[in-house]
Amino acid sequence: MNIKKILHYPRLDSVLMVEKFIYDTSGEFTKKQIWERLPKKMMYQTYSVIIDYLLYARRIAVDKEGKIAWIWDPEGVEKYLKKKHLMWRK
Repeated sequence: MNIKKILHYPRLDSVLMVEKFIYDTSGEFTKKQIWERLPKKMMYQTYSVIIDYLLYARRIAVDKEGKIAWIWDPEGVEKYLKKKHLMWRK
């Protein structure tokens, strides 16, 4: 994650709003399309900070078309990590 000068840090309710929108529409929209469809408007820089955080925390992933999908599933991850025939790659 690149360290940039952040002018405005997001509030918790903004992070939760973006998380919920991505969770509900997983894999349907690109980064800009999500920003345009959010229930409340926010600065694009603030939105980008939220997206960077969600990517860093491995809660979302971006496919080759640029669409963002929700991938955070702690119970599912725990189940698959217990399987001996599967391995974890970064």
